[in-house]
Amino acid sequence: MPNGRFIAVALGICLALAPLPALHADEPEPIVVEDLHYGEVLFYFYQEDYFPAIVRLLAAQSQSQLQNHVDDSELLLGGMYLSYGHHLEAAAIFERLLANNVNPEVRDRTWFFLAKIWRQRGYLDESQQALDRIEGEMGRNLQREANMLRAQLLIDRGEYDAAIALLEDWRGRTEWSSYARFNLGVALVRSGRVEDAAVILNELGDMNPFNEELTSLRDKANLALGYALLQDGQPDAARPALQRVRLEGPFSNKALLGVGWADAENEYYQRALVPWMELRSRDLLDPAVQESMLAIPYALAQLDAVSQAADHYLNAIEAFYEETYRLDRTIEHLETGSFFDEFIEDDPVDCTGWYWRLDELPEVPVARYLFHLLATHEFQEGLKNYRDLNYMHRNLEVWQQSVDVYSNILETRVEAYEERLPRAEEALERADLDGMVDRKLEFDALLNDIEHSHDWLALATVEEFEMWGEITSLEATPALQADIPEAEEVRRKIRLLKGVLQWELERAFRERLWRIRRDLQDTGEALVETQRMRRQIDESMRQQPIEFAAFSDRVYGLEPRIESLQMRIEDEMAAQREYLQAIAVGELQAQKDRLDIYTVQARFALAAIYDMAATVGEVTE
Repeated sequence: MPNGRFIAVALGICLALAPLPALHADEPEPIVVEDLHYGEVLFYFYQEDYFPAIVRLLAAQSQSQLQNHVDDSELLLGGMYLSYGHHLEAAAIFERLLANNVNPEVRDRTWFFLAKIWRQRGYLDESQQALDRIEGEMGRNLQREANMLRAQLLIDRGEYDAAIALLEDWRGRTEWSSYARFNLGVALVRSGRVEDAAVILNELGDMNPFNEELTSLRDKANLALGYALLQDGQPDAARPALQRVRLEGPFSNKALLGVGWADAENEYYQRALVPWMELRSRDLLDPAVQESMLAIPYALAQLDAVSQAADHYLNAIEAFYEETYRLDRTIEHLETGSFFDEFIEDDPVDCTGWYWRLDELPEVPVARYLFHLLATHEFQEGLKNYRDLNYMHRNLEVWQQSVDVYSNILETRVEAYEERLPRAEEALERADLDGMVDRKLEFDALLNDIEHSHDWLALATVEEFEMWGEITSLEATPALQADIPEAEEVRRKIRLLKGVLQWELERAFRERLWRIRRDLQDTGEALVETQRMRRQIDESMRQQPIEFAAFSDRVYGLEPRIESLQMRIEDEMAAQREYLQAIAVGELQAQKDRLDIYTVQARFALAAIYDMAATVGEVTE
């Protein structure tokens, strides 16, 4: 049964993948590593090197090296799959592990994070199914976000009444309450209930935020309210809301454009020129800036400044033509495919998956358009996928080089083995183990005879044996056989020396017998160990060629497999490059088409001004 320790690891990944406005994951409990290979996986995991962690985890699983972390490794693998956006594989793992005997709260939280990721990836049905799997109440913050996610899914599917019903019952005064009210206002606008939406969005647009996130939400609420009122024909009510949007924020361009149109709707053209002239100095890639270049001469024409209006129309046409030309060159550059190679050429691939963030744009002609392209989730995710494929291709190149190194190592080992084998065989032939065993058995038999006969002299040292021989030789001296007192005195002393020596030998007999028998036993054990090692050496000599052949098959068999994988990745990279080209070219073509429309409108407006000027001239004449 999965425990809370490794569940926390996987949920920590999910939290990192889908950061929450006011939610911080609990610190995971310390993990006791019982398998060495699992520790190696965690080493790479905690450095956010997920690709090598996944490779090592899969390799360890295939070799059954994670016996003490089976479920832990599976759930960790699911979390790392999520880091690469492989939500289907991750969901299969989570569903298998969390189906039974799991803490309901843990299971509900896991399905919630999967639902959130699926919505980010555009899988609305799968996201709703994951939410439907949540059976109980989660923590307050997660429960609020889960309810918010349900409402967003309803809005995404156009079920505005159901979303409104859900959001109207929202309780609490947290940041989530502000998000709920904003989404409620959006749902009301889209359902046609502008007046009801205006009350809610106006409250949000007039709030006092305490962080950058709520400040951006306030700007969004004011922008949504302003344009909803403009579309509803209420320019006077729209203007205050649009003016509350920050001038330096991400929504400022559209807000400035809306303020100008609110004044223009009331025919305050002089006042409308103020925000539009500010827009004119900003980035031309922004549609609001492009529209302002047409709105300015329109307002001037309404103020009877025909000459100035004509100049601004000419400037707009020229700017649109120049931007169209740059867009054409950019599209041509994209269609060559070289942009994507330039993009990753100097890229240190030190982070892959969803955690990668672009810190610096490449110095290429298309770079100025990347800000707008990367703003689209589809292109950004596709670019991450392309970068990950490039990372894997580079990684396979490193593996290919490693295969060459392994081949050299294997050849060196084979050469060293063949060189040392004759010397080892010669040394083994000189080692007569059978003769050593026979000699040991002979020593055992001799020691048994000595023990049975109590032959204490047989265990005497060399000095003692020589002393015994000297005494016995003196004893046999003919002169000592005479029957005289002097000879008797000498014979008595010899017997005394002989008796003392015999007493010493008999006293040491048991100890010496025990020591010799112990040494013989140690010798026997050493001979047994030597015989075992000899059998191992013989088996190793028999197996070594087989192992070399197996290693050779594995090493030389890796090269075609790596080449096959490289070809597959190259095909996938080509397909992903075409996919990104289609997105980028489509986005740039849409900008070009918009510029073409604006150019046509500017030319017609300019022609109308010329016609009007000509008509006025004729009347004057």
